[in-house]
Amino acid sequence: MNAYLIVKTLHILSATLMVGTGFGTAFYLFWANRSGSVAAQAVVGKWVMKADWWFTTPAVIFQPLSGLWLLHQMGMPLTWSGAWLWVKWTLALYALAGACWLPVVWLQIQMARLSAAAWQAGENTLPASYKRYQFWWEMLGYPAFCATVVLYFLMVLKPM
Repeated sequence: MNAYLIVKTLHILSATLMVGTGFGTAFYLFWANRSGSVAAQAVVGKWVMKADWWFTTPAVIFQPLSGLWLLHQMGMPLTWSGAWLWVKWTLALYALAGACWLPVVWLQIQMARLSAAAWQAGENTLPASYKRYQFWWEMLGYPAFCATVVLYFLMVLKPM
């Protein structure tokens, strides 16, 4: 078996998992937030957190490790001055996505905590802080998602 092709396949699968889970969980939480149902927000918030820890986090860790290994196997110099432009863009966009995603994870935890507490207490509305967290969760989610879509194109096309 060819180790390069196995790692490349795992790299592509983990990218799919990272982007797909991110988009899927964002889609459901986005609409749960607009439903007006505290119960829906609590349940979806809980599962969004779990999906991020179970699927997104391992993929986020595996992506740069496998990507750097693949670059090394391709004979790509791993110095900034020797790297091709698409590698520089990939690293910069990955850093941007990560800089957005880390606060998003914290915001999701806060939102899940607030919605669970409100649901358990029988509340029909969420505290104002939930709306603030929701706003920043969305504002940080858009650039993170767009960056990962561009990363996908760079990963596949490798423009020289």
